[in-house]
Amino acid sequence: MYLEHFGLQQAPFRITPNTGFFFTGGRRGPTLEALEFAVLHDEGIVKISGEVGSGKTMLCRMMLSRLPEQVDAIYLSNPTLGPDDLLRLFAEELGVSVPADNAGVRLLEIQKELIARYASGRRVVTLVDEAHAMPAASLEQVRLLSNLETANHKLLQIALFGQPELDEILARKSMRQLRDRVTQHFRLAPLADDEVEGYLEFRLRTAGYRGPRLFAPAAVRLLARASEGLSRRVNVIADKALLSAYSRGEHLVTRKHVREAIRDCEYPMPQRGRRDVPVLLAVAAALALAIYLLAARGLLHVAADEAPAAEAGVGPVASPVPRTAPMVAPTASPALPSAGDIETTRSTAPLAETATPGAPPALPAPESPTVPAELLDRGSGPLAKITLGPVAASLQAGTPEWVANTPEAHWFIQLRTVDGPRPSDIDAFVESLSASLDRRHLRVYVRDLGWAARVGVIYGDFASRDDAGSALRELPTELRNSGAYLRQVRGLR
Repeated sequence: MYLEHFGLQQAPFRITPNTGFFFTGGRRGPTLEALEFAVLHDEGIVKISGEVGSGKTMLCRMMLSRLPEQVDAIYLSNPTLGPDDLLRLFAEELGVSVPADNAGVRLLEIQKELIARYASGRRVVTLVDEAHAMPAASLEQVRLLSNLETANHKLLQIALFGQPELDEILARKSMRQLRDRVTQHFRLAPLADDEVEGYLEFRLRTAGYRGPRLFAPAAVRLLARASEGLSRRVNVIADKALLSAYSRGEHLVTRKHVREAIRDCEYPMPQRGRRDVPVLLAVAAALALAIYLLAARGLLHVAADEAPAAEAGVGPVASPVPRTAPMVAPTASPALPSAGDIETTRSTAPLAETATPGAPPALPAPESPTVPAELLDRGSGPLAKITLGPVAASLQAGTPEWVANTPEAHWFIQLRTVDGPRPSDIDAFVESLSASLDRRHLRVYVRDLGWAARVGVIYGDFASRDDAGSALRELPTELRNSGAYLRQVRGLR
């Protein structure tokens, strides 16, 4: 539904495991490599555990896709099978026919087949998904299968994937024989907050997104806390947040959209918790130190002012609590791109206007950066003065008027968006465009996102989505492949 809106080629946050979207961050990549080595070179049972939605099935599918050609894989996705049914399934997967329905005979025939495959240079690996749901008798059957061996080598390598309950099951005294055969243990931990941001970016890029940052930092932080770092929850919330932004015609996913997604998922809304305490304490300590230093400076100057009066006998010191110079709180400047990319304007007011008699001159409070009206896009946030190159500046000159006078239901094509650009970036992009594009329909808009300045290059003015879609399909191939997509004028207001 929202693919064209965001310039995506496929849905980025499906919960069905797709090996093309395997994220190697959060130690997933190293875990996969270690698992592959253990399965192919070790001679014991391998166990992989992790919380619900942490990515175990994805890891299992990745393992299946990376097994060498000479390895035969048996994938058990139904862990609720009883021991006899489990043995029958093994026999079927190996192509073993048993004349009688006898578990002992079937196990013997399975062993013969494994020996034959081993003699021909092949190995057999069994991957058991959701192993925590296996009946105890079936887990015992897994142990018996792991005992199949030649004089020197195991004939069957087994990997168990399960939730933390699998660890509890194997900790039972009755499971000590199976537990002793587990030689490698891997644990999938939830993604850390900073890893969630990388995960979102990776999945979006893999799905074909070519634009600037799509999730605002505050939205990522909220999403990370609500999902608890579990990749399945991240996918569900991110998908619904994209849908929320799409329904409003917006192209930046904000905290508002993520909150709506969390409520729709019926997940608990994160509250300020223990992880926020160190930050709050640090802020409080810094504020207290600033107040103390300002007050101390005022006390010293008051003492210096009143001492001569006391010595001259004019009168006693006015009060045991000395007066202090008024504190001037500077206006905080928003986070901006690098100094080379943004110019700021500061106050030039005389110092004497803000000084208190008898106190030293106060430093002028820095003002928020400003933007000339001709560079502002409607609806911009904290102000920033953005320097554009000559080509971009000429294309931007009439954009605010066009945005104001064009019906909000009209469409255009978003060719490129850049956060925190250098003056030459947009000019170079425009100059690289094909001569087949009518330059009269090119425009540049400027927007301040709070943490960075965003500059966009857009093309065309279409009364309907169909007209815009036809124009998009006629664009040069390199532009379509770089992520050009359709937008409505209301998204710029």
